[in-house]
Amino acid sequence: MSESERADRLTRRVTVDDIRALAGPATPHFSLQIRNRIKKLIEALPAEDPARVEGERQIKRLEELAAHSGEPRGRG
Repeated sequence: MSESERADRLTRRVTVDDIRALAGPATPHFSLQIRNRIKKLIEALPAEDPARVEGERQIKRLEELAAHSGEPRGRG
């Protein structure tokens, strides 16, 4: 899975549905790559934007999911 983003998501405002579409099918193995994609999509949004709120919620969920991947990255 690539961390590059679909061109249409970069040329319009990110929506809650975009965030859910990215995060929904996440597996532990790809969760950190998806987290990074979501971070890039929401970084310019204001704190109260619904897509940013959902993005931050999904980032936490993805980080928890990554803890179950069996990969030692980020632990120490």
